[in-house]
Amino acid sequence: MTTPLKSNPKTLQLIQECAQRLRKDEISDYDSILSAIGDAEIVMIGEASHGSHEFYSHRAEITKRLIQEKGFTIIACEADWPPAYRVNRWVKGISSSTIKDANDALKDFTRFPSWMWRNTVVLDFITWLREYNEQLDEEKKKIGFFGLDLYSLQSSREEVINYLENNAPDLAKIARKNYRCFEKYSDEHEYGVCAGTNLSSSCEKEAIKVLTKMLERHAKLIAKDNGNDTDIDECFYAMENAKIVREAEKYYRHMFESGQITWNIRDTHMCDCLQDLLKHYGPGTKAIIWAHNSHVGDARETEKLRAHKINIGQLVRERFGIENTYSIGFTTYTGTVTAADNWDMDPDFKHVRASLHESIEFLLHDALIKNSNLSENGQYYLLFRSNNPSIEISKELHSELYKKRLERAIGVIYRPRTERQSHYLNANISTQFDCVIHIETTRALRPLEIHPSWAEAEKEHVPDTFPMNV
Repeated sequence: MTTPLKSNPKTLQLIQECAQRLRKDEISDYDSILSAIGDAEIVMIGEASHGSHEFYSHRAEITKRLIQEKGFTIIACEADWPPAYRVNRWVKGISSSTIKDANDALKDFTRFPSWMWRNTVVLDFITWLREYNEQLDEEKKKIGFFGLDLYSLQSSREEVINYLENNAPDLAKIARKNYRCFEKYSDEHEYGVCAGTNLSSSCEKEAIKVLTKMLERHAKLIAKDNGNDTDIDECFYAMENAKIVREAEKYYRHMFESGQITWNIRDTHMCDCLQDLLKHYGPGTKAIIWAHNSHVGDARETEKLRAHKINIGQLVRERFGIENTYSIGFTTYTGTVTAADNWDMDPDFKHVRASLHESIEFLLHDALIKNSNLSENGQYYLLFRSNNPSIEISKELHSELYKKRLERAIGVIYRPRTERQSHYLNANISTQFDCVIHIETTRALRPLEIHPSWAEAEKEHVPDTFPMNV
């Protein structure tokens, strides 16, 4: 394994010279990022954890400007399709009579980790999105909110059947008959155990049969000269649910094999879903992806390549061309985070350990605390690539940060005691992302439902002083 590099004076100086300030509540400080994005059709905005307030809030503010200034109309998230589509209906004013407010719009995000989407930042953002859409006259110009993930095997099955019962009763009988294959299992995990270990036959053929029928129905609606946009939208939603059942079946069937297989199934599906959205909404449609750094940073520039893993960031660059895309990653040195100890456990308010000295996070921290202009605000960003030739990019900085270093990734689980093994990978950050935003001290994302242990930990937390002493 490549030995991670420690910071040196030359590298620190380069970072300090190229760093662009990022002040609190000064949205004009994003100007260089917006300029560097240029005419990109796909912008990917990451997060170094699934539970840090600043990652979510910066992502929301950049997204607002992309919508207002560059005509982006799709927000595609690392979220399940059915609950995200409920949000989509609300922000577009489609279900105003049945969904009473933003909190209600988010209510279907019940699967772990619910705080990823049921939090105060997302609540405020979709409220803004609803108000923005209300000002638009044309339905096609309204901004949509969609989920790209594939975990919703059960709810997606239900959505397919509900749609067919209301629109094609003959096909509903076929779907119910085939989807009955899954009903003998208590949940997706039991199905994965039984089908993956050959304790019972899989439901692969049954899932494919329903998907084939949904694809045929969608194609017929599209072919109609007088096809109703609402009917096509509803069929598209159901068709994507049928695709999710197909891909989720595959995912859970392979879940006890190597992590590479299920990772690739999932990220390929998310990219396929993105392409379906772009095709559905037509030429010129632009999309913003919200997902973890590990999904939107190009996998070819991390140790995932050696594990034969692909991700959204790699696939988007390959399918659309790097000049039509832009990716933004985040880093932090320390702070607090909302995360769990294990899967399906309650979220905790956790302290994030200071980053390892061999990491890119420590390097960016070191550059910050040794420069008064940067340390004043505690956050800044670096540009590594631009789609706009008028934006000057430092080749020297790009080359220096191309050297492989440790990079931290906190998902929905955070294990400080085994942080090096659990949360660090090697990466070339200047090619993994086109831009990186460094937040020196992040704070825990606030869930809409506060668990007692979260509230108690927040109460006991003593905020870090800044600048940091090292």
